[in-house]
Amino acid sequence: MDSGAPDHHRAVPVDRTGLPRRPALDTGAGEVGVRLRRLRQERGISLSELARRAGVGKATLSGLENSTRNPTLETLQAVTAELGVPLAAVLAQPPEGEPAVLRGAAVEATLLEIFDDSTVTTELYRMRVPPGPMQTSPAHQAGVTEHITVFAGVLQAGPVAAPLLAGPGEHIHWQSDVPHIYRAYGDEEVVASLLIRYPRG
Repeated sequence: MDSGAPDHHRAVPVDRTGLPRRPALDTGAGEVGVRLRRLRQERGISLSELARRAGVGKATLSGLENSTRNPTLETLQAVTAELGVPLAAVLAQPPEGEPAVLRGAAVEATLLEIFDDSTVTTELYRMRVPPGPMQTSPAHQAGVTEHITVFAGVLQAGPVAAPLLAGPGEHIHWQSDVPHIYRAYGDEEVVASLLIRYPRG
């Protein structure tokens, strides 16, 4: 019989690292699904094949395309990498004066600007990383690089096999077509800028 009391033992979904799954977006997940489906169909890729290539469940991808699931940032990164597009290509246009905010297992990234040149698309984010959890992000498509300048705190970030450290006023960069991590190194929140450069095919 249902007593009406809250269930304190209900399982909370977690990712492969054991951290609670955080939806990447507060709003706009429906538009993300529409854009993902269009990009997939334009490339002639079946839903099953894209799910296999990206390493995500078919049900997860179907739910994303049909706006019944709010994706994690890691899922969006894996799927857009396989489609060969920048992350911002699937994001809904936010209301005027309200930049898109993405949340991962550890990172909160606010999209400030997109620069489209003839050979590269660059996304500029303001990034915050609280002390505690580490975020592991899947590989981007070939040739993508990330460039971070730290303003506060100490950041550990870069390829899983060889992460880098940067403190206030320091800059790090790496080829991000391999799995990579982000975490605050120490007990101070990290504030930084993040540039992601996607070469055009």
